[in-house]
Amino acid sequence: MRLTRCQAALAAAITVNLLVLFYVSWLQQQPRSARTRGPRRGAAAAAGPQVTVLVREFEAFDHAVPELVDSFLQQDPAQPVVVAADALPYPPLALPRLPNVRLALLQPALDRPAAASRPETYVATEFVALVPDGARAESPGRLERMAEALRAEALRAGGARLVAAPVASANPARCLALNVSLREWTARYGPAPPSAPRCDALDGDAVVLLRARDLFNLSAPLARPVGTGLFLQAALRGWAVRLLDVTFPAARQPPLATAHARWKAEREGRARRAALLRALGVRLVSWEAAAGPGPGGGRLEWFGCGKDTPRCFGTVAGDTPSYLYEGRWTPPCCLRALRETARHVVGVLEAAGVRYWLEGGSLLGAARHGDIIPWDYDVDLGIYLEDVGNCEQLRGAEAGSVVDERGFVWEKAVEGDFFRVQYSETNHLHVDLWPFYPRDGVMTKDTWLDHRQDVEFPEHFLRPLVPLRFAGFVAQAPNNYRRFLELKFGPGVIENPEYPNPALLSLAGSS
Repeated sequence: MRLTRCQAALAAAITVNLLVLFYVSWLQQQPRSARTRGPRRGAAAAAGPQVTVLVREFEAFDHAVPELVDSFLQQDPAQPVVVAADALPYPPLALPRLPNVRLALLQPALDRPAAASRPETYVATEFVALVPDGARAESPGRLERMAEALRAEALRAGGARLVAAPVASANPARCLALNVSLREWTARYGPAPPSAPRCDALDGDAVVLLRARDLFNLSAPLARPVGTGLFLQAALRGWAVRLLDVTFPAARQPPLATAHARWKAEREGRARRAALLRALGVRLVSWEAAAGPGPGGGRLEWFGCGKDTPRCFGTVAGDTPSYLYEGRWTPPCCLRALRETARHVVGVLEAAGVRYWLEGGSLLGAARHGDIIPWDYDVDLGIYLEDVGNCEQLRGAEAGSVVDERGFVWEKAVEGDFFRVQYSETNHLHVDLWPFYPRDGVMTKDTWLDHRQDVEFPEHFLRPLVPLRFAGFVAQAPNNYRRFLELKFGPGVIENPEYPNPALLSLAGSS
């Protein structure tokens, strides 16, 4: 049977349609990442932008965000831009009405889906450039050069996970060393070595570029201040940043031009930074002299445990504070408050002629390293019961709570027949005073709390008392305190640290 010309054309058309249908079906079955992955290196421009410009660090009351966005769009009209804010900025932002320019509102709202408050929803490129207000893109290619530099870093052993380009502002970026200790609740900044090709953090204005997957895998990717949060989280993960020789120009008319706007931005910036550090569990920031901004270098910043704030942890159960279960030790601000309270209490007791001595874990810390044990949460002192009447504050505490001239609170403990001195009426970090009395040459007391160190002991350990360095001052301690401690805790207790209740949590098991 011979095919006519018409039948042959029809068969060819059917064959072509079947091939097209087969190809489309095959394409739809491929992973989305394989379909959308653009070409790299030299072909990147032909595939479209590989970097999303993300603007987060700006003040709603005084900014130059529309001009910043326009400067990038002038270099590439298809440039993806996301402006992120917690809530709808006011006065409203005048952004271009383009599909590649998006406003992301990060606070959840009743009338928006959950994805709308997640910034990663708005980013489809491999890289993200965090661009501060006041930066400008006045010539093409800078973002592409940064992306190429980051790709090159990925090929090096120990290469940087972030690259940055300074903004030619009054405060251009410079490299810093940064060490973050979760266990100690601290962040320590220092100058980066001049010859180091990479650093841990930046101080100053910079455009920072990293992979989108890295940014959005952080627990607080866009928390403000962006630089503070980003570099703390990156340094903890060992991600280095490389400061490039690429420079972004600054706006000819920068934002925050008036003294009032700068004052307001600095005030709100300090509040945001303090809130962020507390949220991330940083209670102490230290700056080496050459690292701190301006003349304030070589300083300490505390974020917790003031006289007017509650302590950083709640009621302690089983002698094991909550932070130990988190792999952390006592917040440094709490240790500072305990040292201050102990020094004050010892000064009052000595002035009143009350015989006292370091007890329990406090004596153990003094014997080990002259300070409070890094995971301890109070200070214990023994006193002679017969000396209580010599001290005005203790006499007052027997009748009710007494707040002394420095705001410390002296009171009778509710758990038994002993005294407690609180750091303040709000902050209940405290020193416990345990009244002992001699009976047949043995020191005893009326309240026992079933602690392993809570035992009677011969009075000869107190005759005489000896000075011992503790918490930044000299306190009184039992003579032969090694034997005293081993009587209470067991042999080798000084050389073998352990958490207060190893049955619940041991030091070895938590490390």
